[in-house]
Amino acid sequence: KYHGLGNDFLVALAAENPGLTADPSLAEHLCDRRRGIGADGLILALAPLDPANDARMVLLNSDGSEAEISGNGIRCLAQAVFRTRPDCRELRIATPAGTRTLQLHGVDGHSAQIEVSMGAVVDGPPLVALEELARPSFELLRAATGDVGNPHIVLLVDDLVAVDPSIDGPAIEAHYKPEGLNVHFVAHDHGDVITVVHWERGSGVTEACGSGATVAATLARGWGLVGDEVRVQMPGGDATVRVGDDATLTGPATYIAEIEAA
Repeated sequence: KYHGLGNDFLVALAAENPGLTADPSLAEHLCDRRRGIGADGLILALAPLDPANDARMVLLNSDGSEAEISGNGIRCLAQAVFRTRPDCRELRIATPAGTRTLQLHGVDGHSAQIEVSMGAVVDGPPLVALEELARPSFELLRAATGDVGNPHIVLLVDDLVAVDPSIDGPAIEAHYKPEGLNVHFVAHDHGDVITVVHWERGSGVTEACGSGATVAATLARGWGLVGDEVRVQMPGGDATVRVGDDATLTGPATYIAEIEAA
């Protein structure tokens, strides 16, 4: 079990789990926080189809649905692989959203600082009318969608304290059913710093979202609020996004425990 800024995952390596397959019901069971181990998702590190890659990532959310990419999840997967390869400093991991390159920048105890190439942030699903997104609890200043292999909507608000992502998140995501999308509420604090809270499709409220941080920082840059290097503050901690044609996300991935099924 690993976490990236509180966004926690169960990571299973194919080399240590013969016959490993993507099983939605297993993901639901293991990720259940009362009847299972508990996590936001289950990540499988399968053998790569392309020999140039080190692994193939399959991510099942806690509800059993499959996600295309997770910026925190892929760093957790990389940390699991790095722990088995002490001399390795760079990995190529295939995902449904494309191949991502990860670099290990340092290790402090059970935590590793890892940079991941997130790719280009492109337009997301068409934006519904702003009046339909507005909620009585907060003032909506701007909104836009983005896609970094998975879809997001980012809402700039005047006061994050007035936002309840467990209520406001699913209410906004409902406009994008059945596919759904990740919902992020953003406040611009000062300089190149933004604060974000998240509602993730398939997992609910999470303490951090790496792909969401990447999209939020990119959109904030487009709105003229921040520069090219953005500190993204989230409930679980801070990550750094470097905005560009190939955006990068840097943050910790932390080993929690090794769990062996009975």
